[in-house]
Amino acid sequence: MTALLFDLDGVLTQTALVHNAAWKQTFDEFLRDWSARHEQPFVPFDSGSDYHRYVDGRPRADGVRTFLASRDITLPDGSPDDGPDAETVNGVGNRKNALVLQKIKEGAVQVYPGSVDYLRAAASAGLRRAVVSASANCKDVLEAAGIADLIEARVDGVTARERNLPGKPQPDTFLYGAQLLDTPPENCAVFEDAQAGVAAGRAGEFGIVVGVDRVGQADALLEHGANIVVQDLSELLTR
Repeated sequence: MTALLFDLDGVLTQTALVHNAAWKQTFDEFLRDWSARHEQPFVPFDSGSDYHRYVDGRPRADGVRTFLASRDITLPDGSPDDGPDAETVNGVGNRKNALVLQKIKEGAVQVYPGSVDYLRAAASAGLRRAVVSASANCKDVLEAAGIADLIEARVDGVTARERNLPGKPQPDTFLYGAQLLDTPPENCAVFEDAQAGVAAGRAGEFGIVVGVDRVGQADALLEHGANIVVQDLSELLTR
């Protein structure tokens, strides 16, 4: 492998915890109001199964749409510029994003030390490095985490919207990341902690897909396309 394509949240940074908490607050507030208005029992968002099955690794709007569909709720898509109070897919997503931005400003972004060690080792070895994330806040997170200088290229939610790239589990964002690094997919390694992400890596026929298991879902990552699974990237430094 001559190039490395890293997901951000849950692989390089611990912002997955921030995103999970923001999704739960957003969905629970929405579901509580929806249930009251439609005289249905309130069933809260599950930060474990719901997050990993419907939201994790997907573009923000896709996550909203997919989770609400699991509850038989359909909202109009609206516009990406919808306010956070709009009862649209984009409105709910923007409500969640406002919470994430608040947490980032409060200094909630932390890195995984093993991932930083791996990035530095990869840079020293002359391997190409890109981040491929569904997050529209990727640039801010990289800078807040202090690792922007270790990344050569970035494909994020903003890039996907500008270039009309479908998100994970489709492989297009990873393929574009490989293109930015001038490296064919078969010479790239993909690093992902999300089921949708490893599925994207497999669909893109990349050289190897490394699942990063932070939450005890190793079997699911393997089933969705990971070739190997590690708990931390530091494990790869000793192989």
